[in-house]
Amino acid sequence: MADRDPVCGMPVDPATAAYSVEVRGGTYYFSSELCRDTFVEGEKVAYFSMEIGLESDIPTYSGGLGVLAGDVIRSSADLLIPMVAVTLVNRKGYVRQRLTPEGDQIDLPDGWDPGAHMRELPERVTVRIGDANVTIRAWLYDYWSPVGGLVPVLFLDTDLPENAPRDREITDHLYGGDQEYRLKQAMVLGIGGTRMLAALGIRVGKYHINESHSSLLTLELLRQPGMDEEKVQTRCIFTTHTPVAVAFEKFPRDMVVRLLAGEIPPELLDKYIAKDGLALATLAFRLSRYINGVTTAHMNFSRRLFPGFHIRAVTNGVHPHMWTSRPFRALYDRYITGWAQEPELLARADTIPREEIRHAHQQAKQALVDYVREKNGVDLDPGVITIGFARRAAPYKRTTLLFSDLDKLREIDRQGAIQLVFSGKAHPDNIEGKQEIREVHDAMRELEGEVTGVYLENYTMDIAALMTAGVDVWLNTPLPPYEASGTSGMKAALNGVVNFSVLDGWWIEGWIEGTTGWAIGFGPDVPVSADERRDRALQDLYSKLEYLIVPTYYRREDEWATIMRSSIAKIAYFFNTHRMMRRYATEAYL
Repeated sequence: MADRDPVCGMPVDPATAAYSVEVRGGTYYFSSELCRDTFVEGEKVAYFSMEIGLESDIPTYSGGLGVLAGDVIRSSADLLIPMVAVTLVNRKGYVRQRLTPEGDQIDLPDGWDPGAHMRELPERVTVRIGDANVTIRAWLYDYWSPVGGLVPVLFLDTDLPENAPRDREITDHLYGGDQEYRLKQAMVLGIGGTRMLAALGIRVGKYHINESHSSLLTLELLRQPGMDEEKVQTRCIFTTHTPVAVAFEKFPRDMVVRLLAGEIPPELLDKYIAKDGLALATLAFRLSRYINGVTTAHMNFSRRLFPGFHIRAVTNGVHPHMWTSRPFRALYDRYITGWAQEPELLARADTIPREEIRHAHQQAKQALVDYVREKNGVDLDPGVITIGFARRAAPYKRTTLLFSDLDKLREIDRQGAIQLVFSGKAHPDNIEGKQEIREVHDAMRELEGEVTGVYLENYTMDIAALMTAGVDVWLNTPLPPYEASGTSGMKAALNGVVNFSVLDGWWIEGWIEGTTGWAIGFGPDVPVSADERRDRALQDLYSKLEYLIVPTYYRREDEWATIMRSSIAKIAYFFNTHRMMRRYATEAYL
């Protein structure tokens, strides 16, 4: 039973409520007739994303894209944006990582039970995929904001007895299988998701395509009576997260025609599928009126790659309450009333006493220390500067860059002790990513007894929250321009953790040298060779650790606390999904 009005957020007593609606097995109560009618009749924004991170126990995310999608849902509910989200159930998850004593990643299925977290809906829709009619059901997860807003999330599922065994597996694995498997998933998400919304009676005003996986929904809209290209464009928003041209996957034309011919009229296939195949991103670009990259640098790249389109920048953010640790929530509640709903008020963090910033951080750091001791048996020292690094293990992330010169790390440690906390999974097929994890493990073992280091297994949202609040320095070393945005450093800043990052993605906008953190290497637009770029990154990495970061931490405590405070006031106030969703609401959704 609901006790909040899902439209206005007002408390409602079910026993005395005058207005209620039975929807899909649940009852919703309203404080007024207007709210009830808005709920029933109002148009919603349909937010489509291949992955969504709502809870660590619902492993339907692999990294930043899915976690961002979860934050979009949280902020939309907080801001009472009328949204419904659509994704795949991914019954076997992404990958559950196990690390051997030698540092090798073992890939395990990350299976979960949808019925333990959400309820099955009775509606069924069908999509013709090749020569098979594939039946799809949906599981409903209601995300309620603490302020009363509701965003329903639909998890599409093909694991039904009426489907052939191979088709029952379409919604098993996130980013699994071959190209044909991924195209089938795109059909279920884009075409099946659009049909499921219609079957549920949900009126959609705008379709937000979060990365291109769901862009086949545009062709599903085009084939409907009375629709044309212009009408579809006015209803579609496309957010691209891809930073380089080679990352846009293209499906062979013969495969696309074979799988889609039963659903999409031949004239549409001929018009929108090139002779060399179908890039879902190109389809989304062509059939969306509002298109955006996820940082200013990414916008500029996208404009160069797609010169015929008007591409904006809506810089990513993180959900302010979700990613703020308990000690800092309590601190902000004391000094900045209303910060969680209006995170721009965090610009006032400069008024918080530095000693209280330090105290809150030490509490968050102790929580990480306790977790590491429990899970890994490693005793971190809460008085030692702790450097954190956690992200998907892929070559462009350069997980091993810090370990390029172990003697230099030893030298820095002798001048002021350092300790390292790393985490992150490699995709099961990413051999290079797995090799990087092994190299980090080997380096930490070689440094054992001198520099304390630990690699936390099976990186999840819960571990991310502990790390981004509990370390002292958040390290990020991607190879420019491969980082479209990145968001982990934004989470760190919410907790007063100082960023030390390559100038790429969001950090170009958040960086003020020595005030919000420090930069590593050349920016993405500086025309230098790969060797020069790496040499400069290593020079900055070691010299700034040795001469700026470590000495400031140990010898100038007030200065360090001032940088922590500035990170909150000058980063957290802006880089949040409340600001981001207000941009979408006013520019794209209305």
